[in-house]
Amino acid sequence: MISRRSWLSAAVLALTVSSLPSAAASAAPRPSDTAWSVQRDADALRDTGVTGVSVRLETPRGTVTAGSGVADLITRRPVPEDGHLRLGSTTKTFVATVVLQLVGEKRLSLDQTVEELLPGVVSGAGNDGRTITLRDLLQHTSGLPDYIFDVFPDTTSQTYSANRWRAYEPEELVDLAMRHEPAFPAGTDWAYSNTNYVLAGMIIEKVTGRTWEQQVHDRILRPLGLRQTATPGTWPFLPHPHAANYQQFTANGPLVDTTIPYRPFDSGADGSMTGTARDLNRFFAALASGQLLAPTELAAMRSTVPVPPDSGHPQGTRDGLGLFFTPLSCGGGYLGHGGSGFGYAIRAATTTNGRRTVTVSAHSRSADPQTAARQEDALRTLIDHALCRSA
Repeated sequence: MISRRSWLSAAVLALTVSSLPSAAASAAPRPSDTAWSVQRDADALRDTGVTGVSVRLETPRGTVTAGSGVADLITRRPVPEDGHLRLGSTTKTFVATVVLQLVGEKRLSLDQTVEELLPGVVSGAGNDGRTITLRDLLQHTSGLPDYIFDVFPDTTSQTYSANRWRAYEPEELVDLAMRHEPAFPAGTDWAYSNTNYVLAGMIIEKVTGRTWEQQVHDRILRPLGLRQTATPGTWPFLPHPHAANYQQFTANGPLVDTTIPYRPFDSGADGSMTGTARDLNRFFAALASGQLLAPTELAAMRSTVPVPPDSGHPQGTRDGLGLFFTPLSCGGGYLGHGGSGFGYAIRAATTTNGRRTVTVSAHSRSADPQTAARQEDALRTLIDHALCRSA
């Protein structure tokens, strides 16, 4: 039986669904080599068992889109070309960008401690906000426990159905995490924890007097014209069009439609945003090319630490401040962030200059670790090929 941590942290998980039709997103009679490669790799990801796949690649030569599988298992309609998506933890990059803008305005410092910013909030069971900096939160070097294992204590559909409508305040989630001992002393190691970004959202509101959602709208969404990106909080419904998401809670178990999210987690600054691949590509391209941060703050965001080899990330991955760096097979690497929840996984990636950007979404997850590994390999291959072959 797989552990809860392995099950919840799997990057791309999917269901074994056979004979799903593919839908090429380009109507051109003679697609380019890049378009052909993207469609082939989308089909390969579908063939590992993902119910629906969508890809959007932006390059100086134009846009390539691809879809494969179906948007839902009842009507078997095609996956929408630029449908609405749950961004999950990709939200963290938006939040980190706001924090770094505040750093540039001298309203925050990356070296400030959590205790200075949120007195008395991080304490108990060995957790000490006096030793954790804002940089530690953004880079996952705080050692803080992840609240996610308290709000989803077992991997059953019964727990999902019974608790999916419950919502927590950020302070409640932090209090849950503070019941557990830290994983390591702050700054000495790396471990992904959603609690870090719940705290980052609280800090934005404490410093500015406005919520992190308002700050994201004013500082990022409105200036970039990202009209299809939203901060819905615990609102459970995706705008149309969108693909359905499916979760398999136990190996060989039934498919459960989880398009309605599990609100106890990913309902705040750690993962609540929704949007489209078009908007997400525009955001990452603007971020990488210096449109959102001054050079000093962008350099700080791109200052990385190694990610442990057992973390589920590709070999050589490093973590910055809300932004991962991953090597490419053709040399160099890409910047990006992913997100996943019940029934979906999304990855956004851009070359370091922001000139080539790709977003991939998969709309099902499986409890079988071997299936998960195959799908992770297919997803990584798709991103690598898209960014390398479009060069």
